[in-house]
Amino acid sequence: MYRKSFKTIDEQINILKSKGLIIEDINYTKDILLRENYFFISGYRHLFLKSAKERYFLPGTGFREIYAMFNFDRQIRNIIFKNLLIVENNIKSIFSYQLSKKYGFREKDYLKPNNFNMSSEKTKQVSDLLKKMRRQIRINGKQHSATTHYLSNYGYVPLWIVVKVLSFGIVCELFNIMKYEDQKEVSEIYNISIEDLTIYLPILANYRNLCAHEDILYDHTNQREINNTKYHKQLNIPLMDGEYIYGKDDLFALIIILKYMLREEEFTLLINEISYEVDILNGKLKTIKIDKVLDAIGFPKNYKEIARMTK
Repeated sequence: MYRKSFKTIDEQINILKSKGLIIEDINYTKDILLRENYFFISGYRHLFLKSAKERYFLPGTGFREIYAMFNFDRQIRNIIFKNLLIVENNIKSIFSYQLSKKYGFREKDYLKPNNFNMSSEKTKQVSDLLKKMRRQIRINGKQHSATTHYLSNYGYVPLWIVVKVLSFGIVCELFNIMKYEDQKEVSEIYNISIEDLTIYLPILANYRNLCAHEDILYDHTNQREINNTKYHKQLNIPLMDGEYIYGKDDLFALIIILKYMLREEEFTLLINEISYEVDILNGKLKTIKIDKVLDAIGFPKNYKEIARMTK
């Protein structure tokens, strides 16, 4: 079996040069590889290769161009992340408000299994998720000043405080075990169907974790596609075999989700910031066109128009 072995910075550079990459500044390249990690830098090489089989760089490709793509992905990831945190906070606030209003604000009230969908196919999920919630409250609550304040002074922690110590993934799972009438109330706030929100929430949680761990973002694909939306049609996204080629399981699918879940001014700022980074990258690309990057991240050329479209 072939095994990967440790390579020094000089060996890493020699590998890149053997593949046809131009090293403009050897000391600069050494510093970047040491600070940023060869594995993650090389994760952006695919756009600059002659082909998937012929794994050599396009003529004229330089290290600075690949590093520009690396930095572009980092900036886009930071933009996406801060907006996902807004959505996370909104969802936690809405969930806690709806459930507290209906079931009470003490743990013994809002964590009752009967507050959730206790159908035969959901019973185990309800039991498992409530156990996870209690565990996170017990462990994370000790590290959060608000939870310790409520426990010390009142002997309980209300749900609107509890959600702060629950992971986004747990809160997204919570929607799946809610009763239909509670799901309906939440989905109507966003003007999204229950079915679509059920698809959107795990995608949001997945991207939130990806961004938090600085994983490669631009070519990430979701395990599940989102349903067709009016934005696919209004943007005239091309079809292939009856399916839209962008905005289904790619980064643009997340943009469509954020269109529904952010306020108008927040979403406009998101698109403006992404557009700014696209323009910066465009000025640094030499061997490939910006359209190739947009295609890789699932963005139609007219992606900016979505900011002007009504919800």
